[in-house]
Amino acid sequence: MSAERARITIFDTTLRDGEQSPGCSMNQQEKLRLAHQLDRLGVDVIEAGFPIASDGDFESVRAIASVVRRPIIAGLARACRPDIERAWEALQDAARPRIHVFLATSDIHLKYKLRITRDQCVEQAQEAIRFAKSLCDDVEFSPEDATRTDPEFLCRVLESVVEAGATTLNIPDTVGYTVPAEFGDLITTIRQRVKGIENVIISAHCHNDLGMAVANALAAVSAGARQVECTINGIGERAGNASLEEIVMAMRVRPDRFAYETGIVGEQIFAASQMLSEITGVPVQPNKAIIGRNAFAHEAGIHQDGVLKNPLTYEIMTPQSVGVPDSKLVLGKHSGRHALSIRCEQLGYQFDRRGLDDIYRRFVRLADKIKHVEDHHLLELIRDTHKPSGSATPLIEPLAPAKAAVVNAPPPVPEPEPVQAFPLGPQTNAFGVRVPVHGSDPQHEQTQQEDYLWGV
Repeated sequence: MSAERARITIFDTTLRDGEQSPGCSMNQQEKLRLAHQLDRLGVDVIEAGFPIASDGDFESVRAIASVVRRPIIAGLARACRPDIERAWEALQDAARPRIHVFLATSDIHLKYKLRITRDQCVEQAQEAIRFAKSLCDDVEFSPEDATRTDPEFLCRVLESVVEAGATTLNIPDTVGYTVPAEFGDLITTIRQRVKGIENVIISAHCHNDLGMAVANALAAVSAGARQVECTINGIGERAGNASLEEIVMAMRVRPDRFAYETGIVGEQIFAASQMLSEITGVPVQPNKAIIGRNAFAHEAGIHQDGVLKNPLTYEIMTPQSVGVPDSKLVLGKHSGRHALSIRCEQLGYQFDRRGLDDIYRRFVRLADKIKHVEDHHLLELIRDTHKPSGSATPLIEPLAPAKAAVVNAPPPVPEPEPVQAFPLGPQTNAFGVRVPVHGSDPQHEQTQQEDYLWGV
């Protein structure tokens, strides 16, 4: 990355806000294990928990603070003395501790939840930050429900906590209410109106209730925020938080729009996602961006044909860049002859045009019924459609011949051991598949055109 790129602090709250997602609670050992992975991932801040919430959470924060030394370790506290004291007790052995204080500022929260006035809110926030600062140099303040707070009052609160010693101002879209342009404008307003803002870091914490958490976080960064609060897999209360992997990879794939850098080790993203899913028992949705099962899978014929020639035709990042082992060609009813032919070759068989047509017709009928055609299904099609002495050219030991459909036929030959994919030639693409020389095979060019139509 060039020297001009601004550095964005990645504040991971998987262990705190993420854990508040229904079904995602973690015990101390699980939190400690994930904290080590977050350290390997390169996050700048780990919000380890909410120490006042329970003895278990307190011990988890204290354990993480004691052994995870590179990143800042943060503990959450309400804007009151007991919470702040408990947070500091858990954090005091950390190499780089941070107390994160929050207080609601929207009128609906002040009236119905806290039952205090705006003036009381300002006074409480300022006193809490002043006390936290007396214990810890690094203090973050979050005005809960900031995006539904009157902007003038929000700026007044923020200015009071900057004066009291806050070093980071986090602007939370607590209920996922805002939209990108609006949130960007709010960050700009804060930068213009809050006295002393040039001496602190502005952060963004976005929830996904309207599906715009990542977009809102990126809008905040574009408007001047230099910290984003996010979680692995986007877990969190209700519809979740802004997804760490999506924010980071959006910056890396589109540096023309987001000229920023982070300290995230991209190759550790998938491992972090898998570990979190394994610990919580909550699977990642298949179509989840970056780390979902289908994120690098291709079924449509036109896509498979393009990816086999050059992955950049349909992939804007490599699987390896986020730690995914490889792309995956899914054989289904939308697949074309090119992908089918390649998979047959990997299973040990090459076919001439007529032989491939026979296999393809049966393949499409089967795919209509079972959705995904696995290797054992394809081997069965090959066995039932062609004998090795026919149009198929075996590249390894041939399969057993198809059983004859006659009365009193002998017992079927037991299915052979699964065959191994044959070694491909030296001219391969990123998937290890041979790349044909364009224009040298008219039959192949015809197949490409038909795959294009099947892929539409």
